[in-house]
Amino acid sequence: MSRIAYRSLIVLLVTLSACSTTKYVPENDKLYLGADVKIDDKDIRKQSRKELEEDLEVLTRPRPNSSILGIKFKLMMYGLRNEANKGLGSWLSRKFGEPPVLFSTVKVDFNRDLIANRLENRGYFRATDTTDTAFRGERKVKLIYHATAGPQYMINSVQFTTDSSALGTAVSATAANSILKVGDAYNLDAIKAERNRIDGNLKEQGFYFFGPDDLIVQVDSTNNVHKVDMYVNIKKTTSAKARQVYSINDIFIYPNYKISDSASLKKDSAVIYGDFHVIDPDKMFKPSVFERTMFFRQGDVYNRTDHNLSLNRLVNLGTFRFVKNKFVEVDSLGGPKLDVYYQLTPFQRKSIRAEVTARSNSANFNGSEFTLSWRNRNTFRGAELLTVSAYVSTDIQVSAASRSFNNIFRYGAEANLSIPRFISPFKLSSNSAFVPRTRIQLGYDFLNRPQNYTLTSFRTSFGYSWKESASKEHQLNVLAVNYVQPTNVSKSFDSLAALNPTLKHTIEKQFIIGPNYNFNFTNSAETNKRHTFYYNGNIDFSGSLPGLNNLIKTQFSQYFRLDNDFRHYLKIGTSSQLATRLIAGYGHSYGNSRSLPYVKQFFIGGTNSLRGFRARTLGPGTYRDPNIDGGEIAADQSGDIKIEFNTEYRPRISGIVKGAIFIDAGNIWLQREETGPLARPGVKFSKDFLKELAVDAGVGLRFDLTFLVLRTDLAFPIRKPWLPEGNRLVLDEINFADRKWRKDNLIFNLAIGYPF
Repeated sequence: MSRIAYRSLIVLLVTLSACSTTKYVPENDKLYLGADVKIDDKDIRKQSRKELEEDLEVLTRPRPNSSILGIKFKLMMYGLRNEANKGLGSWLSRKFGEPPVLFSTVKVDFNRDLIANRLENRGYFRATDTTDTAFRGERKVKLIYHATAGPQYMINSVQFTTDSSALGTAVSATAANSILKVGDAYNLDAIKAERNRIDGNLKEQGFYFFGPDDLIVQVDSTNNVHKVDMYVNIKKTTSAKARQVYSINDIFIYPNYKISDSASLKKDSAVIYGDFHVIDPDKMFKPSVFERTMFFRQGDVYNRTDHNLSLNRLVNLGTFRFVKNKFVEVDSLGGPKLDVYYQLTPFQRKSIRAEVTARSNSANFNGSEFTLSWRNRNTFRGAELLTVSAYVSTDIQVSAASRSFNNIFRYGAEANLSIPRFISPFKLSSNSAFVPRTRIQLGYDFLNRPQNYTLTSFRTSFGYSWKESASKEHQLNVLAVNYVQPTNVSKSFDSLAALNPTLKHTIEKQFIIGPNYNFNFTNSAETNKRHTFYYNGNIDFSGSLPGLNNLIKTQFSQYFRLDNDFRHYLKIGTSSQLATRLIAGYGHSYGNSRSLPYVKQFFIGGTNSLRGFRARTLGPGTYRDPNIDGGEIAADQSGDIKIEFNTEYRPRISGIVKGAIFIDAGNIWLQREETGPLARPGVKFSKDFLKELAVDAGVGLRFDLTFLVLRTDLAFPIRKPWLPEGNRLVLDEINFADRKWRKDNLIFNLAIGYPF
């Protein structure tokens, strides 16, 4: 930070600290600091009482002025205004300020009623509450609501008392899966959820016009002490339409629908394709697109699953900006029927985009990139997506070292074609809500390290991607090819590589050919879960295809590679979280290869890995590149095997600010010991790998701005695997007051997003 910027920040902070938060509070009023709710009932468990108090506090209105770490910055900004309403202070006040929330605006009785109502909805039918006022100085006040919950009423019985009609029978058939359980506490939210559950079940059976409001759950608390009997029934006011089962009549699809053009709704140009009437006078789309997308067919009984699957598939095609669907009841002698209309407004077919980015990382690389991409969303009239992009970028690594091989210049181009179906000699299909895709990729890259070497690479792949469900996704490349050719290797770099096996490995010729597969699982889409899981697994083969030696005369890499990323998120209370990650990767080379190709090896350290160590400086094993400790920029360290463990406690501090306390551990190793005069000691994976783990610890802050998360971490090593065994734990060396220790050990990370 420059001196001018630093001084400006100091001036701003001093000015804000001098601003009184009660400056604009009228003499006969006070600044409202919010409300606390206290449950004065020792019969409720402590954890349950705390959760109930937090739930009730959220209800109270108005909300107090926002704060960060207890400081009301927006209210302070508001205090910068002047009577003339001019100047920088007034502009900051208008732009970022927030007027004081006054005690006179608080409706105490209204809040008390809200609290009492919520307690009653939770089964506390005899709850009472009172209010206390807590003064904070002369001009500030906080309210405290004291509630006595009393006994919570429990469910004694649940009975479905419907009639013998088709609708009544269908409702009664859902009783076995009721979420209203004997012994559970009475909860109005559970009753609403039960009505929605029954409605969802009936929608699967064709009761299109039925709704949750057609059900009534009657509650009787007169026959038991602190218990209720529940009776589920159909309202007498339920309409005749809601009692009927509907089937599908005609299906009309408008793939080029325009809201402003009534002519686009005419059916004169309809083309009948199977069970569909496709109205597309301009023939923008092949009718076969919709046969693969729609789940409804003529004569099917309406069900919500097919309804939602069809809509989801149309949206996931990525071709339509708006997808509108409606069902219209039609007169029919064959029973209740519905005509179905799909009005689809496509995106602009072709588009071009330019993007400029600046970047910096913990390896001291700073640079920028310019990317130009062209997109066609309906390339062959089958909702195919063709993307062609080109980029140029440059990076400079700032260091005291005089060597220049760390400056990088790149350019390249890539074409991707995504086809919304499986292209295969075998018949493949998917019944999920997500459109399966065939993907074809072709790419070229050029990398130049001036005065040292250049790398040209060619890559191509053919494969499939499909989502089994919202939580499971698969990607299979039947064939993936990556060819890397080094050229123009300078004598100076060649001499450096001769002394450093790692540098030599970076410019080896690479020819990778084979299949790869990726599986991803997460239940993060499920709401209100205490445990959230994430798993990403990859398996990669090269050179394993039968007869490859006869087809390709060039030497190619032979290996298989597995890597696994498992994460668990534990919700603690209402706003804190414990996040844990375990990464395990293994690569085995054979035949033509003694180790994995450089682009397929594992790396460790940095802002999203072991944060107490510089990016890609750890390992392999107990090896330590002497250039790192000598102040020079060292080559990236890589390995065939990787183990990493991270755990992080994320408490909510205030408002948008969350904290972090974390520990990271891990390392990388080679599959085989190195040989020769330049062999690096301690790089091979062995049974003593646990003794060779690096460990760091640290703290951080996360600023959740909704559209992005700004992350800061301060970490330091507590176990250094390159030290002699017995001296690797360095807890006794920690000395935050020592300037040299801070320079050698403290690492500050600034990043966007969570590390995992």
